[in-house]
Amino acid sequence: MMPELPEVETVVTGLKPQLVGKRIVSVRNSGKNLRYPLPDFSVLFDSPITAIIRRAKYLLFHFKNGQTLLWHLGMTGQFHILDKDEIIAKHEHVALTFNDSSTLRYRDTRRFGYAGICATDKLEQHVWIKKLGVEPLLDDFNGKYLKDKLNTRKTSIKQAIMDNAVVVGVGNIYASESLFRSQINPVKVANSLKNKQYQALVSYIKTVLEEAIEAGGSTISDFVKADGKPGYFAHSFKVYGRANQPCLSCTKPIEKIVLGGRASFFCPQCQKLK
Repeated sequence: MMPELPEVETVVTGLKPQLVGKRIVSVRNSGKNLRYPLPDFSVLFDSPITAIIRRAKYLLFHFKNGQTLLWHLGMTGQFHILDKDEIIAKHEHVALTFNDSSTLRYRDTRRFGYAGICATDKLEQHVWIKKLGVEPLLDDFNGKYLKDKLNTRKTSIKQAIMDNAVVVGVGNIYASESLFRSQINPVKVANSLKNKQYQALVSYIKTVLEEAIEAGGSTISDFVKADGKPGYFAHSFKVYGRANQPCLSCTKPIEKIVLGGRASFFCPQCQKLK
């Protein structure tokens, strides 16, 4: 499972109180590239971290010297904060040591994560950021916005809301769960929804994401929070991963289909294609 918006938000929340105000003084790496070659971390040395925020599924570390470190966790990326002398773990690829001798360790079994550095005032033009859609938890994401954005889209509604150019961070799990609560079939054509359906879908996307953040995200395989503990939203799944199990609302078996190469779960009774 790739960490989605709630998981990344949970990591940010865990890192902020432990790292803001600290300065990087050295870096160690495994000598192995991640998805892309690692950046030159030395441009960040001895400049305090002023903020850590999330944009889509990126962690953004802002530094006082006007630089921002962008980090994507990929499929299996994890951050851990440890003492400088603690043993190097398997699949640990980067260790940033701070002025208090603590270290931020990055572990990534599959090495699909990646990092980059950009001038903070140029961040919105960065190739990883500039084409991203609206944040789902902001007021800008509303029923009218979604309807206008999908006005000509003939793809399925599930694929549409997972498109980061439309709205960021609504990954596979949360798309399935939001569509179930909205009683919208995932294969329904994106531009065929009624106004009230767009509004309901936006509302439930926000609700599901907020509940997931409150639960610390969803741990399916590799995801853990910065303190090493799992997320607990998986205990609240209504449809995701529940193929052939009874619907919690109507008892009909949950069905599984594949859309855009991703497994999709829905209730054929509660989410009729109409």
